[in-house]
Amino acid sequence: MKKLGVLLFSTLAVVLMLGLVSGSAFAQPVGDASVYFVTYFSNNVAAAPPAIVRVINDGDTNTNLYADYYVFDDSQELQECCGCLISPDGVDSESVQANANPLVGQLTSNTLTSIPVSRGVIKVIGSLSNDPTSAIPTAGLHGFATHVQAGAAAGTYAVTETQLSDANLVAGELSQLDALCYYAIVLGSGRGVCSCTQEDSDF
Repeated sequence: MKKLGVLLFSTLAVVLMLGLVSGSAFAQPVGDASVYFVTYFSNNVAAAPPAIVRVINDGDTNTNLYADYYVFDDSQELQECCGCLISPDGVDSESVQANANPLVGQLTSNTLTSIPVSRGVIKVIGSLSNDPTSAIPTAGLHGFATHVQAGAAAGTYAVTETQLSDANLVAGELSQLDALCYYAIVLGSGRGVCSCTQEDSDF
């Protein structure tokens, strides 16, 4: 019995060593399957530089994907939503701040309430559908966002950049985002819909 225990222990040690060497034996990641991302924006005022959200289609699915954006104010109210095309290996760049350039999409220039939004939350679903009221969550997008921070001196600002944070998209959250966007579009009569930057345009 003692010999059997030694043999089993030796076998397990060899398997573990092979796994560590090959990097393929135990729970190795097979790719980033995230479909849902969140970030924040702040100091969204005319005097400050604009925050920018950039989302990349990694090309793994070799198909067009859409970044379905859901923009909330700091009272947790959905203000705008839209779905923006990103072709394989493409990048979508959206300004959070209103911009006079018609080629630049803006995530807070057409708020449902017509009230400017200085800070809030942006949620993004990677989707096969350009309809943000009926998202089809699909992996393949990765995003980054710049954040505008108030500087030490009045009227000054600093800009930082981070990756969009992965989040857990449960069925209830997906259903709620679809419904909130649908009602925003219906009740807004043209308001509540964000615009998308034309693909291959950046700023």
